[in-house]
Amino acid sequence: MNLSVNLQMRQSQSLVMTPQLLQSIRLLQFQHTELQAFLEREAEGNPLIELEPDAGGTGGPDAGEAFAPSPLADAPLADPLSADPLPLTGVSDDAAVFAEAAERTGDGEDRASPDFPFSGEGLVVSQGGFEDDGTDRLREAPRSLRDHALGEIAEIIRDVSERALAEALFCDLTDAGYLSEGLDDRIGELGLAREAAEALLARIQAEAEPAGLFARDLAECLAIQLKRLGRFDPVIACVLAHLPLLARRDFAALAKLTGESEAEIADMLREIRALDPRPGSGLADNEATPVTPDIVVREDASGAGWQAELNPAAFPRLRVHAPASLAPAARLRAGEDGFLNTCQQSAQWLQRSLEQRARTILNVAGEIVRRQDGFFAKGVAGLKPMTLMDIAEALGLHESTVSRVTSGKFMATPRGTLEMKFFFTVAIAASGGGEAHSAESVKLRIGQLIGAETADSVLSDDDIAARLKGEGVELARRTVAKYREALGLPSSVQRRRERNARRAAAE
Repeated sequence: MNLSVNLQMRQSQSLVMTPQLLQSIRLLQFQHTELQAFLEREAEGNPLIELEPDAGGTGGPDAGEAFAPSPLADAPLADPLSADPLPLTGVSDDAAVFAEAAERTGDGEDRASPDFPFSGEGLVVSQGGFEDDGTDRLREAPRSLRDHALGEIAEIIRDVSERALAEALFCDLTDAGYLSEGLDDRIGELGLAREAAEALLARIQAEAEPAGLFARDLAECLAIQLKRLGRFDPVIACVLAHLPLLARRDFAALAKLTGESEAEIADMLREIRALDPRPGSGLADNEATPVTPDIVVREDASGAGWQAELNPAAFPRLRVHAPASLAPAARLRAGEDGFLNTCQQSAQWLQRSLEQRARTILNVAGEIVRRQDGFFAKGVAGLKPMTLMDIAEALGLHESTVSRVTSGKFMATPRGTLEMKFFFTVAIAASGGGEAHSAESVKLRIGQLIGAETADSVLSDDDIAARLKGEGVELARRTVAKYREALGLPSSVQRRRERNARRAAAE
């Protein structure tokens, strides 16, 4: 074996993910709150960066001015995954990305996070002027479901020993408000008689709010609520004991079990539907947060179409200071000038990345609005099939870039505030070879067909597929069944039973 060492020269191309490129990609996928938090951290570490006072959407006195593009607005749209890093030369320290504010439509303003003016409450007077003691901004932290359960137990059970026992047995609830598994094991570990545990649980169930909390299953949850309403009797108890039959609308079988008529069983079904099967869902830990739309869609001045505009409330603005504004060059110590130059380059790159992010979001939103103009005029029925690749090819972007732009971004439209992902739907072929249909519009049509049924004309899935084919929508029966189940609609057999029971009750 002959071993030797030699030198070879090779030429190759590769995509290098520079820190600047990674930062551009991260900025693109950030939601409004994530972007605001990121910029605040950058401002803390870079003395040349300053977030403008109304960054984050307080609007300002000039709210209502139209969006003014930056000096780079005419530059070609750059894809972070395919473009080279932008040069840092020629960027003005005062480059403006957005104007003070953009005019909002009534629909967009109603659904955006409200901008409350500062009222001055919570201020205390000191010798130096006003100080904010922060008490007006303090609020109670959201209570968890476990905390609520402990509070209900403490309110109902006054005896200290019984309360400790109840907390050990019943304080752990599922998200729906039911007792968690393992109750029998906990009773055995505590050496408690089952009769005593059942009696203690019955006391809590009878008084806990909301009604149905601390139930062991769905039937018991519904029974607790009916008892509070004074509507629990042996007949409805029998119905609750056979919930699978009720779910199948098998009124004939329930009528035989209870001795009641099918019409009376249908009345019980309507009464049970009015109950809450998940009493603990409103007490979950997750707190609803307001959504700030990134894009506002409004009808253009001519009334012939729709246009997308950036919502300045969702786009924080930066101000980059020159190093000389902090300290004259003559006063800088060794190494400080290099640090400030690095900070200036970083700040200018960040400012330019924000401009590119805004342009990309606006262009993607504009293309979506152009393609989905039927939705804004007709609603879901006018929604057209569209994929991420369609937008990417139209704008010359990578598909993953469009995915990052549309994830977690919202559009305020005359038909509500919707996530941009909403407008991307599967295409369903037309029976006559015409234009394809959107899956969402087909679901809507299925719901309309079922909603228009009568007791004598209940449509099966095959009937619905035939109706849709007559309207130009090619859809298989199993796909109709899948869409019907996604809408939460029962089968034709169950619907027929329920409608027959209603007709008997009306007679």
